[in-house]
Amino acid sequence: MLEPEHETVTEVERARTRCCVCVLSCLLLACLYVGSLYVWRSSLPRDHPSVIKRRCASVLLVSALSPAVVKAWMYWADVRVDASVWKLMGVRLEGLIPAAILPLLLTMVFYLGPLVHSVMDNPEGFAGELQSALDVQSWRLCVGDVVWLRNQVVAPLTEELVFRGAMLPMLVPCTAPTAAIFTAPLFFGVAHFHHIIEQRRLQKDSMRVILLVSGLQFLYTTVFGAFTAFIFMRTGHIVGPVLCHSFCNSQGLPDISSALKHPQRSALLFSYLMGLLLFLVLLFPLTDPLFYGAIPVCSLAPPPVSVC
Repeated sequence: MLEPEHETVTEVERARTRCCVCVLSCLLLACLYVGSLYVWRSSLPRDHPSVIKRRCASVLLVSALSPAVVKAWMYWADVRVDASVWKLMGVRLEGLIPAAILPLLLTMVFYLGPLVHSVMDNPEGFAGELQSALDVQSWRLCVGDVVWLRNQVVAPLTEELVFRGAMLPMLVPCTAPTAAIFTAPLFFGVAHFHHIIEQRRLQKDSMRVILLVSGLQFLYTTVFGAFTAFIFMRTGHIVGPVLCHSFCNSQGLPDISSALKHPQRSALLFSYLMGLLLFLVLLFPLTDPLFYGAIPVCSLAPPPVSVC
């Protein structure tokens, strides 16, 4: 008569253990990623080429080790699925082309206002913007710039692989897909607090200003992290979050204050509003799992599956 109750208690304990292992694994990855930035002792600023090269090497190494962390988590948490670690982390071929194009298109729609702003400020208009985007010489200069490589290539690739590709598969069995989308970005947001150390070391601003800037950075990196986590869970690919991250890094935060002072303010504000509305309308259609095939990470989700 006591066996069913005993089995229920055992299942609860097993679930708690799995969640503990999950959180500890995510913390380990976050600490490894941020800690790798500081293994190189230097008094130089973070944008110095030598600092950038060393830090890029460090985070690339951590990213390369992240599949091993996921594999170890699967062993200790006793998780058994048919998909490989790489597929769980979003590295797969099925649905790759739409996964690379549609989420990026969705992100560009959100940035409709800033993109229109750039076209208006370009003397040659849309043709000038397009020519600049396709200019081979400009791309060569970018590839030779370590700051550009860090912001547009290394940071998006490593951060998405670690904070989305590795962490979400570990969080899903514990929190379910929807909660995982909002939990994983917290690790991502907190990881950016390390900038406080650098700003304090350079002593450019007061501690109050540094904390305010860091708080705002935590807010928008967490919101952005939730967006790319949503894309990952809906597409089962890491390529979409990486490309969206790179594009957002190139654009920065939308400059509403500048739009308000623009001579063509009404047209600009309309484009900002239309971008937001279209983004909300297209959010679910462009991330429909039907475009991307079976999503491996969803096999880890406890029933009922709400987002996958």
